[in-house]
Amino acid sequence: MAHSVRSVVLADDHDLVRAGIQGLIELLPDVEVIAQAGSGEELLSLLEHVRPDLVVTDIGMPGIDGVEVVTRIRARHPSVPILVLSMFDSAEMVQRAVASGANGYLTKSAAPEELQHAVGMMLATGSYFNAAVARLLMHRVEALGDDGLTDRQKEVLSLLASGLSSKEIAFQLKLSPKTIDVHRARIMERLGLRDVASLTRYAVRRGLVKP
Repeated sequence: MAHSVRSVVLADDHDLVRAGIQGLIELLPDVEVIAQAGSGEELLSLLEHVRPDLVVTDIGMPGIDGVEVVTRIRARHPSVPILVLSMFDSAEMVQRAVASGANGYLTKSAAPEELQHAVGMMLATGSYFNAAVARLLMHRVEALGDDGLTDRQKEVLSLLASGLSSKEIAFQLKLSPKTIDVHRARIMERLGLRDVASLTRYAVRRGLVKP
């Protein structure tokens, strides 16, 4: 009796990372990566044409905010399981991803065998959270705005998005440039963004700066 092959769509902005993940996933019996994407936009476009049994996606990709991608997939394809595979291991990011519709979350520091186990569990049960991620899900995050940013971080973000340098922002807020750099790093981690262009788009979308 023939086994049915379970299909996976994989998204990550690094070709080498995607190739490695694909190789690990396809070592599982009757599991095949049927399509790949290098950005959130590409992933959303792919899912208009293919119906996988599982989406495995990074959330630190250029372009659309990674959590926004999960939100849109969940809205358009409510039944497809989504496993987030990310370098971000903060409670804020895990909770934002799950609140947006992710059914599983695994950090890229996990062992290869755990990735295979996670994919197998996602295909079998529809969800996967290891003990470390489960602890982060239960972690009480400081009461912040709905995007997880403090008022000071929103202030720094709006000035960054306005095109000011760390030194100019530091002067305006009477802080050191190093403090501004720390704020910027934390903002990027919390939002799952990796460059100032993405931060600017996010700030415009949230109305923190005018386009």
